[in-house]
Amino acid sequence: MDFWYGARGTFGKLFQETSKVWDNYIEWSKLNHLTELVSLDSGLNEDLVEVNFDKLEIDDWKFIVIDGSFQTGFYTSFDFVLENIKSKNKFNFLAVVKEPVEKCELVKLNDFEFVGYELLDKDYSTSALSNCGGFDETFLPKEINQYGLINNHEKAYDIRKRLFENNPEEYHADCNVIAVWRHKIIGR
Repeated sequence: MDFWYGARGTFGKLFQETSKVWDNYIEWSKLNHLTELVSLDSGLNEDLVEVNFDKLEIDDWKFIVIDGSFQTGFYTSFDFVLENIKSKNKFNFLAVVKEPVEKCELVKLNDFEFVGYELLDKDYSTSALSNCGGFDETFLPKEINQYGLINNHEKAYDIRKRLFENNPEEYHADCNVIAVWRHKIIGR
């Protein structure tokens, strides 16, 4: 498996300056059981890696993951992410695998915990699970774990397949399955 790394802002009742932002999100999303959102959605969990593309050295480009024409917000180097992160007290330092063939819920990474599978649209910006207002014909809020992700490999791929079948005209329904691990120490 090829691991990519990233750093995302926290989003949850304990992390917001006011609980009103979180409460409004919970009411809108109907994901009442979330304890925290650990999403790859850039609108909900801000990408905290600051890369000045104008000042990048030639060698730095090897760390930036580009998929087609999309800059993914992920990097091939653990250290590159740590060196370029915005200063934050609390954040999610993540390891991810795009389109995993293995059951990642069984894969152990040193100092990381598996938190679930994300369904992220093809331009790596919006989560079909937590930022599209729901696709009740395909999955229900109760199928999403406390972090806004899916716990099970087969379930993630099944939801992705049915999501596109049921919503072929919806841009965010054509998505990547991405396994997500969160570091237990860094950012906590």
